[in-house]
Amino acid sequence: MSKNLQVIESERIAIRFSGDSGDGMQLIGTLFSDTAALFGNDLSTFPDYPSEVRAPAGTIGGISGFNANIGHALVNTPGDYADILVAMNPAALKANLMWVKPGAIIIVDRDNFDEKSLEKAGYTENPLNNNDLNGFTLVDPPIASLVRETLKEVGLDTKSILRTRNMFTLGIVYWILDQSLEYTDNFFKEKFKKNPLVVEANTRVLQAGYYYAETTEVLTNVYKVPPAEIQKGRYTKLNGNKASAWGLLAAAKRANLDLFIGSYPITPATQVLEELSARKDLGVKSFQAEDEIAAVCASIGASFAGALGVCNTSGPGLALKSEALGLAVMIEIPLVVVDVQRGGPSTGLPTKSEQSDLWQALYGRNGECPLPVLAATTPSNCFYYAFYAAKIALEHMTPVILLTEGYLGNGSEPWRIISMEDLPEIHPPRVFKAVKDWKPFERDPETLVRPWAIPGTKGLEHRIGGLEKDAITGSVSHDPLNHQKMVEMREEKINRIVKDVPDLEVFGEQTGDLLVVGWGGTYGHLLTAVREVLQEKFKIGLAQFSYIRPLPKNVADVFGKFKKIIVCENNLGQFANYLRFNYQDFRYLQFNKIQGLPFTVEELKEKFINVIEEK
Repeated sequence: MSKNLQVIESERIAIRFSGDSGDGMQLIGTLFSDTAALFGNDLSTFPDYPSEVRAPAGTIGGISGFNANIGHALVNTPGDYADILVAMNPAALKANLMWVKPGAIIIVDRDNFDEKSLEKAGYTENPLNNNDLNGFTLVDPPIASLVRETLKEVGLDTKSILRTRNMFTLGIVYWILDQSLEYTDNFFKEKFKKNPLVVEANTRVLQAGYYYAETTEVLTNVYKVPPAEIQKGRYTKLNGNKASAWGLLAAAKRANLDLFIGSYPITPATQVLEELSARKDLGVKSFQAEDEIAAVCASIGASFAGALGVCNTSGPGLALKSEALGLAVMIEIPLVVVDVQRGGPSTGLPTKSEQSDLWQALYGRNGECPLPVLAATTPSNCFYYAFYAAKIALEHMTPVILLTEGYLGNGSEPWRIISMEDLPEIHPPRVFKAVKDWKPFERDPETLVRPWAIPGTKGLEHRIGGLEKDAITGSVSHDPLNHQKMVEMREEKINRIVKDVPDLEVFGEQTGDLLVVGWGGTYGHLLTAVREVLQEKFKIGLAQFSYIRPLPKNVADVFGKFKKIIVCENNLGQFANYLRFNYQDFRYLQFNKIQGLPFTVEELKEKFINVIEEK
């Protein structure tokens, strides 16, 4: 069947794949984004998992999704509203219809819209047959039936046949976006090389979906997203958890140290452990502990023995590590804790993203217990902030908390592969041989950093522990004046790290009506919103913080150049109040969202323009 096609060139296309947990949405989302990356598109992706491991099939609580935004122009978010929605059942349609653009393409499996499935999703009538989807391009083939017909002679059982339904929808999407099937065909051959029937089945169904789209009269447009103009080099697609692991590995190598990770699995941080534990070839030693406390204590022990000790966790686990973090502060030992934040409190929203661990990271320990806090801003730059968190920990003899988020840890984007020589050297204050008149807590006068002596080194014997120490010998001391001196010394040591903190930079106007302030993973949405508001000729800038403690030294200078300041964060205002505490001369407006979802660009733009225009 022939049809007249209109070819539409687009700067960006956002797509949502959505269905039950067993429908393979994460797989086809990954295959789609990998194909786009190989073509040369810029992209940002985010998988959206249900919080319950086995929510009832066909219910909204059991919906699993994958968002992908591909572009010719710069892409900083996985797309707020979709140009294409794949909904494998009524629950997926109902859960995602509010996130679809007017006029978007909606692809469904009509076979799944039976009475039972509609009832589970809360529909009283079939949305495919009434006016609910007016204004959209509805592509609703009976996918299950077509897949059975396609594979009737292959020799697979019915259950295995129906598992390929996701590939039929992927074939439709490839046709709509004029993308090649080659990468996905090669994936089948490699992934299922021991099972030729599975290779043949998936290949046939992918092609069947592609040819269905080619012949149906419903689809009259093909969308082309040209390759992006990006810096030359070798690229890989990297999510935040893998990037954090790689950054820690790179830091260990630049410091010429072994890396030890003590960890207890926790959503959404477990992949950091998985990635590092697979790198025994790079000298990694991994320990999956019986609980969070044992994990961090093992990592402290590894650092005491001369390795780079690291942990990964999320909010509930960070709470359990608090006493041991106090020990690491007291004995002044290097340690990196990567906290991939999720919705709380308690078990909260395990698979949803939030920024509500900031105060816990800053203050969640007993006593005066200062330590540096950093926050990554994109999935790929988790690599760099993990590296610099380790560099600070090793060179300043302190535990460091790196805050990422579920949104960053699970989200992916292209990352240009670098050489180890592109990274700065790391110089821990190691002492290798006996020193005359050895004083284990005698400090560098500039940095206040104590020397790092490895136990068992003759002539460098010393004591450590949680009790307060003498300022020079490190022996237990209950002297009140010594305690005050040590408390002030530990505080000042962290404050002096500011010399290693880069100045705060502003995107957009350097002076003007409104400064947007964010931290961590809000960066992509804030950047996109500010960029679009700038196009409307408003005087607006963006300051995104990655160094939380200590803060950059030029904060007051930056803040003083704008009439209004608005702090945007996915909590009730923790960073805004932290700024009020540190910079009291400024008035801070707030925009807070705590829904387990990132901001949308549209809501940010509306808020910024309203604030600027308010007198």
